[in-house]
Amino acid sequence: MYLALLVIFLQCSELYAQGKVFTFNRVEIRVQPSVKVKNGAPMSIICHADISKNTDFQLKHNFTIFKDGKLVFMTVSDKEDARYEIPMAKSSDTGDYECTVKADGKLSFSNSIYVWVAGMTKPILTADKKEVLEGEVVKLRCELPEEVPPLEFFFRKIKTNSAPKEKRVPERNQNFSEVEYYVEEGDNILQFDCFGKRQVRSGWESSQHSNKTLVTVKEPFIKPTLITGPSSNVTEGDQIEFECSTVVAQMRDIEIILQKNRTILNSVRDKKFLKYSTVATQEDSGEYLCKVEQGAVSKTTKLNVFVSELFPKPTLSASMTKLDESKDLILSCIINGFRRANFSIVRKGSHEDILLKNSRVLAMKVNVNDTGSYTCKAEIKGIVKESKPVRINVYAPVSKPTLSVVSGSPEVILGKPLQLICHSVMGTPPITFTFYKGDEIRKNVTNDTYAMFLDEDIGLNDNGRYKCDARNNHSSGVKTSNILNVTVIVPIRNASLGSVPYGEVEVGSDTAFLCSVKEGSWPIDFKFFKKTDHEVLLHEVREYSDRTIWHKKTMKRKDTGTYYCMASNRASMDVRSRPITIHVILAAWQKGVIAAFVLTAIAGAGAIALWWFLHKKKKAKGPSMEMSGSALAPNLTSEKLTRQPSDGNYYSGSGYIEDNENHMKSTDESKGPDLESAEVDYTEVEVSTLDPHRDSMENRHSRIYGHPDAT
Repeated sequence: MYLALLVIFLQCSELYAQGKVFTFNRVEIRVQPSVKVKNGAPMSIICHADISKNTDFQLKHNFTIFKDGKLVFMTVSDKEDARYEIPMAKSSDTGDYECTVKADGKLSFSNSIYVWVAGMTKPILTADKKEVLEGEVVKLRCELPEEVPPLEFFFRKIKTNSAPKEKRVPERNQNFSEVEYYVEEGDNILQFDCFGKRQVRSGWESSQHSNKTLVTVKEPFIKPTLITGPSSNVTEGDQIEFECSTVVAQMRDIEIILQKNRTILNSVRDKKFLKYSTVATQEDSGEYLCKVEQGAVSKTTKLNVFVSELFPKPTLSASMTKLDESKDLILSCIINGFRRANFSIVRKGSHEDILLKNSRVLAMKVNVNDTGSYTCKAEIKGIVKESKPVRINVYAPVSKPTLSVVSGSPEVILGKPLQLICHSVMGTPPITFTFYKGDEIRKNVTNDTYAMFLDEDIGLNDNGRYKCDARNNHSSGVKTSNILNVTVIVPIRNASLGSVPYGEVEVGSDTAFLCSVKEGSWPIDFKFFKKTDHEVLLHEVREYSDRTIWHKKTMKRKDTGTYYCMASNRASMDVRSRPITIHVILAAWQKGVIAAFVLTAIAGAGAIALWWFLHKKKKAKGPSMEMSGSALAPNLTSEKLTRQPSDGNYYSGSGYIEDNENHMKSTDESKGPDLESAEVDYTEVEVSTLDPHRDSMENRHSRIYGHPDAT
């Protein structure tokens, strides 16, 4: 019974569970009162789940709210709404919000919504000091306590009657920033404030300005005083005295400096005043600066001083500024409106001046070494003034120039540039050199002792008449060099080699080799070579011609080979011909001698072989040959053996067979048993007389017929 009730209960529960069906229609997120909220106002983020169910049943919802991807709120509720309350919205609450809802294993997401909390909290500014000295540093701290980095801080230094000086400091990891301000001269009462900025989707948003912080500035010393005595208007030669003073709060590391045109005239340390005196000159007119420094604080005072001229600068005049050596020169020194002065005439040196005479006038006979700058000096009441320098140039005449080729040889290769140098051993520079080609001026060069000229237009007919002129400021005028004749060297072109006879040459005969060129300046060096595994020089000669012939006497077989020639001249460029091949062959008489010798050797060898053979036959078969010869003579008249008694030649059919070309071939390879062991029953020999009308080769043939078993 209990088992039946349990089964019924389980089936009912299963049917009940199968009856709970729901689905998410959508999940949405809202902001109250709006997506833009003022800083400090309340704000609510609402997550709503729209769910459809098949029946009315309770469902647990897990709500999760995210800001910029980070979890900010989570709750579980059986309601379809969840609220995330923010009592006082801050700028850090600005961002993208979204929510998720999870129920009974199902999950759904809302869209993202951007919330902007407008406005930033007011920053707080503090200073580490309320009272400072000029030159000290004030440290400021600006804080935005309720804001979240990254932030940007702006500090302002506010002075009366001037624009604020602003400093920008970005902070990526903290909501405060610190900065130091240097207190400058004249900063009496200072005010500081700050404000912050943060970046939002629509741009940058600024906070209010902070509270203003007041800082009082004290002077470590007062601005210095600069005076001159006896007055600020003095005359050259008078004594002038400067005095610079100040009032110091603390006599520590204080320095007073007197300057004129950035030049320090005098300075003192740890004193309240400075003095400086000098004899006034006109160069002492100008602005003077007294500067007092202590640490980073510096204060200055300026004073203009005018020094009246006691007398003007002297003027040096010369009778001539350019003159020949050994001429007379007069130098005079004058001062307009003054005749009573101490004059001196000096020559300027590289290290020091050279006094020539303590006088207004100097007369001298000059030489080249007197070239230089001269001045005169005048002294009145201890004031010395110097004139402007006068340049005196003394000239020695130029010597006759020499014109030469830079390379040393008066030759130039056709198509190559020609570089000339014109040189004068003597003469005061600057010297002007003029180059001529023929009668045409090609170039003017001004230099010290020489000049270079490059002629790049060298033709086949440009064989000379170069010259140059040299002149300077000496009155002697122009000097002209000798005429330079230049030889144009034509390079070798197209060398060729031939021989007589050509191709084949008999041993012992002479051969003439002809090497020629198409063009080239004489003399020409000809060289004849034979090609082997290395180059072999056979003959060389220098010719004042475009060709040469080399006779090679008594050619030998070893002279067979490839020959070529090479031609060169002063253009220093070797031109090689194409090679020719020479075959050295035997002469006709040599061929006849060799043929006769060979034929004689062959005939002698044949005769010896025939004699040996016949002698052997006769010794082995003499009796049977005689018997068979008489018995079988009538039946063997058709077979004949031809012999020439005059020379003793004999041809045996058993040893050779005749081919169609009248050559004899050995039949030893094809015969059967050895001829010496074979039995011959009979042999017929028919001797016929020579027919003078028959062919000589035919008369030399013979046939021998033996036993059928023989070969």
